[in-house]
Amino acid sequence: MRILLQRTKWARVEALVDGESRVVQVGRGLTGLAGFFRDDAELPGSRAWESLAGKLLNLRIFPDENQRMNLSLADIQGDLLLVPQFTLYADCRKGRRPGFSDSLPGEAASELFKSFVERMEQSWDKVYAGFFGADMVLELCNLGPVTIMLDSRDFE
Repeated sequence: MRILLQRTKWARVEALVDGESRVVQVGRGLTGLAGFFRDDAELPGSRAWESLAGKLLNLRIFPDENQRMNLSLADIQGDLLLVPQFTLYADCRKGRRPGFSDSLPGEAASELFKSFVERMEQSWDKVYAGFFGADMVLELCNLGPVTIMLDSRDFE
C-alpha cells in the first residue's frame, strides 16, 4: 500500500456516483491518495497496516508556534481525506503508456480501501473518503508544500 500524503489547508473531491453528483469537502488536515499493490490482500491487521494508520495520525508535519514541523494531525484536530488512487503503482519503465499490472485489481482494492477507511475511523472521528472506481475531481491547497510518500513495505 502506498499513501501519497499531503498537508492541506483544504481539500475537495467531487464525482458522479450512480448518476448523482457527490462532494466531500474538508478543512485543514491531511489528504492521502491511497493505492494498493497486487500482493496487499493480507495487509489488514498487519504491522505495516497499523504503522501506516499510526503515521497518518501522529506524523509531526504541522507547524508549531515557532513554525517548526512539530505537530501531528491529532495535535491540530485536523481532517483526514482518503482518496483511492490505483495509479500510485504505475509502471512507466517501458514505452509511453503506463502499465498497471502492479496495482491490485478493482474489487479487491475496493475492499482494502474500505477496510483502511474503517481502520482510520476507529482512531479518528474526522475521516472522509473519496469514491472508489469513480472519475473524481480532486482540488486541494497544499500547505508548505508538504508531500510525503508512505509505503507499507517500509514498515514490514
